[in-house]
Amino acid sequence: MPAFIAARLYRIAPLLIILAIIALAIYLVVSWRSTPARAKEVLIKIFIVLNGGLSALFLLATLYALLEGNLFVAEFFATCMATTLIVLGITFVCRFRFLKNNPNYRWRITGKVEKKSHRS
Repeated sequence: MPAFIAARLYRIAPLLIILAIIALAIYLVVSWRSTPARAKEVLIKIFIVLNGGLSALFLLATLYALLEGNLFVAEFFATCMATTLIVLGITFVCRFRFLKNNPNYRWRITGKVEKKSHRS
């Protein structure tokens, strides 16, 4: 059983390495240009979008492989999808902890403009 788990982890290691390199690059560039808090905000937002998109892509690839009857490829993409869903969950936990540790820092709501009525 441990060899089976190790084989699965070995297959998704490149995905995890690429995600780690992307995270490191984003954090270093944004913290150099701005503040570490801004770097964390950007990293969290990018990882929510990136891992959500990757999860959807891997879900479609898994379904396509199942429809074609290729179980090996379906298992590979299902493992990748599970990994991106776990990383997405970790990202949401990081967002929660970030907001809890920085109570004055809240996500900006875009698209909504508060209008004040000016009555004379």
